[in-house]
Amino acid sequence: MYIHLGGEKIVRAAELVAIFDISIEQSSKISKQFVTHATKRKDVEVIGEEEPKSIVITGQRVYYSPISSSTLKKRAHQFSDM
Repeated sequence: MYIHLGGEKIVRAAELVAIFDISIEQSSKISKQFVTHATKRKDVEVIGEEEPKSIVITGQRVYYSPISSSTLKKRAHQFSDM
């Protein structure tokens, strides 16, 4: 199954590692370091023109999504219940 992250971006539900609220980037030194390292590796993608509301981590990339983390988590749980 696939999860729509915003814009034209979808990912396989099985690829999801974590979904965080964007505020985690400011409140956690470790998450800031993780995103900085991923940016250096060019593994970060900003989806759309809107202000990011969540950070989605897959095995391959880090996405800044304009969709809230709670909405994305609901979508992910819908597929895990199937």
